[in-house]
Amino acid sequence: MERKAVVVGATGLVGGYVVRELLVQKEYNRVMVMGRRPLDIKHPKLEQALIDWEQPQKAAFAFEGVDDVFCCLGTTMKKAGTKEQFRLVDLDYPVLAAQLGKEAGAVQMLAISAMGADPDSRVFYNRTKGEAEEALAAIGLPALHLFRPSLILGARPERRLGEAAAAVVMKALDGLMTGKLASYRAIPASVIARAMVRIALAQASGVHIYPNDIIRVIGAELTSDDEEPVTGTAPDENV
Repeated sequence: MERKAVVVGATGLVGGYVVRELLVQKEYNRVMVMGRRPLDIKHPKLEQALIDWEQPQKAAFAFEGVDDVFCCLGTTMKKAGTKEQFRLVDLDYPVLAAQLGKEAGAVQMLAISAMGADPDSRVFYNRTKGEAEEALAAIGLPALHLFRPSLILGARPERRLGEAAAAVVMKALDGLMTGKLASYRAIPASVIARAMVRIALAQASGVHIYPNDIIRVIGAELTSDDEEPVTGTAPDENV
């Protein structure tokens, strides 16, 4: 059975890897990416829709015939500028994508959350992520898969000095983080993407949460050998 995937946040670090993973899966015959600018990728399965999140109903057409919605939206407080803008990107837009997906008949959504997501947290970032998880679950899709990675590793064109410094430290400590500390190890964006696509192919119903250590296990190995050429540079911007 052929399937259609919609990827929201495809120009993000993880989103770019998700697109590439989907394009080499024989189960997907259509991969629709949504964003404010096009991807520099050429592939016969790939479709692109430029959207303005301020006019969401104009994006509804991109979800027609969708089976799986992948949400890789995310930003930082520094980039967002305000708490309100941060919530738009990390809460409102993912919920909107889930609603549009449900209206179009999607059977599952796979979304990136964060380690420590908790709607009752005193930390704004964690609280927003937790509220987003609750809001997504309330929409009532047949299946919802929430991924809670630790620090995400990968090359980005924009400089994030805090993340870059943390990544250096986390890499240096990686071999020392065993036992309970193992769950906090930094994780490559490519591993998260592979895990998301593998879970999508499993088609499990209900609400599921995947902590960092489980994501590492699921996404550790390479995916299908039945690859078609994918040309272009890997996108690394968010939203």
